[in-house]
Amino acid sequence: MQQIGHFIGGQPVGGTSGRFGDVFNPAFGEVTGRVALATAGEVDRAVVAARAALPEWAATPPHIRARVMMKFKTLLDANADALIRVISAEHGKVQSDAQGELTRGIEVVEFACGIPHLLKGEFSLNVGRGIDSFSVRQPVGVCAGITPFNFPVMVPMWMHPVAIACGNTFILKPSERDPSVSTLIAELYQQAGLPDGVFNVVNGDKEAVDALLTHPDVAAVSFVGSTPIAEHVYRLASANGKRVQALGGAKNHMVILPDADLDNAVNGLMGAAYGSAGERCMAVSVAVAVGPVGDALVERLSHKVNALRIGPGTDPDAEMGPLVTRQHLDRVSSYVDLGIQEGAALVVDGRGLKLQGYENGFFIGGSLFDRVTPDMRIYREEIFGPVLSVVRAPDFDAALALVNGHAFGNGAAIFTQDGDAARTFVERCEIGMVGVNVAIPVPMAFHSFGGWKRSLFGDHAVHGPDGVHFYTRLKTTTARWPTGLRAAGAEFVMPTLS
Repeated sequence: MQQIGHFIGGQPVGGTSGRFGDVFNPAFGEVTGRVALATAGEVDRAVVAARAALPEWAATPPHIRARVMMKFKTLLDANADALIRVISAEHGKVQSDAQGELTRGIEVVEFACGIPHLLKGEFSLNVGRGIDSFSVRQPVGVCAGITPFNFPVMVPMWMHPVAIACGNTFILKPSERDPSVSTLIAELYQQAGLPDGVFNVVNGDKEAVDALLTHPDVAAVSFVGSTPIAEHVYRLASANGKRVQALGGAKNHMVILPDADLDNAVNGLMGAAYGSAGERCMAVSVAVAVGPVGDALVERLSHKVNALRIGPGTDPDAEMGPLVTRQHLDRVSSYVDLGIQEGAALVVDGRGLKLQGYENGFFIGGSLFDRVTPDMRIYREEIFGPVLSVVRAPDFDAALALVNGHAFGNGAAIFTQDGDAARTFVERCEIGMVGVNVAIPVPMAFHSFGGWKRSLFGDHAVHGPDGVHFYTRLKTTTARWPTGLRAAGAEFVMPTLS
C-alpha cells in the first residue's frame, strides 16, 4: 500500500494529522494508496518554506529562471512514460488521453521558458522636461494552486510554471483522488535545479484548502473545480486580501446547423462528450440540433455511442476508461435516472456496464438523451460524466439563445459551413472560449484559458498573457535626476510634467 505524503522545502514529508484518504485504481475498484490529509500546521510549514525561498528566487534574473524551466521541460519529456502511467492508474483515463494531457501541460512550460521576453516593461523618455517614466512587472509572492482530479498534471501546469518563472514561490494542493503524480513533478523540478522551497506540494481536503485561503503570507490563489467551490474559494480568499482566479463548472454547448458536415460534427461530439469519460471542464455535454438536422444527428450518434470501446487505461484499444471513484459513478448514474424521470428520451443507456476481469471497476458506458429541454436538471447542471443531451432548436437565433441563457459560460462550439453564421455566433455568444468546427476549443498555452459568467470568478484567466499578469504586479516609476539647477521651491498643485 503506497503512502503518499507532502513535499515541503525540497523534502518528502509524511503526514502528521493521522487523517488519510484512500487512493483507488478505478479500473479495478481497489485501494492502491493512502494519501495524508494535511493539518493547518502542515500548510503553515509549506508557506514558511515558500516564504523563506522567495527573496532569492524573486531576485534571480528571469533568464536564469527560464533555464530551470528548460531543464524541467527536458525532464518531463524524458519521464513522460512514467508520468502517463501514474495519471492513468489513479485517474482511470486511457493512456493515450493521459499523453495528451501531459503534452498540453508541457506546452505551458514551453511558454514559461520565454519569461524574459514576457516580463519586459515599458519605457517613456521625457514625459516631462528631464523626466522619464518606466514600468516593470514584479512577482506577487507566495502563490497557491488548488486543482481538480480530472487533469492532475495539465491543470496544475496551467499555474505553477508561469508563477515560478515570474519569480514567485508556489504551493500546490492537488486533488486527493490522484495525488501521486504531483510528487513526481516536485522531484523533477528539484532535478532541474529549482531551489528548495520554491515548489511545494501539500495534500489534503477542505482543512488544507481553507488554511491556504486564509493564511496571511499567501498572496495569490488559483483554483479549478466546481462552481460552488470556486465561489467559496473566491469569496474567502478575496476577503483575506488575496488576488484570486477561480475557474468553475461548465455546460458546454455544441450547435449543429443544418448545413454542417454531419460526419465531422458527430466525430467531434463523440470525442468531446465521451473522451476521458466526460470528466473534462471542456467536455461538450449539450448538442443543439438546429432545424431538420436532429433526427440524422441522433441516429448517427446512437450507433457510435453503442460502439464505444471501454476498458482500463492500459488497454491501447480503449477509447474511454472508468470514472474516478465509486461515489462519482453513483452520481453520474443518478443523473441518467433523473433524465428519465424528467421525460427526456434515453436513446443509449450506459448504466450497469460490467467488464470481465474488472467487475469492481468504476465503469459506465456512454449515455445519450434526446428531446432534452432547458427546464430539466440534466440540462442545467454539470454532470461531469459520459452523458450527452440533445436539445432541438428551430433556428439559429433559438440555438444562440440557449447558449447565452445558460448560467455557465465556459466553452461553446458551432459546426457549420456558413461563414456568416459562424462569425455572428462568435461575436454574439456570451462564452469565454469558442470553437468554429472545433469541438473542444482549448486555447494554446500562449493564449489564456477562461470562461464567462459562473464559469470564472476573478478578472484573470489562466496561463498565457493573463497568467503572467495574474502572477505579477505592475510597478510604474517616474524619475528625474538633478541637473545642477536650484529647485524653484515647493509646488502645491498636481504636477503636469510640462
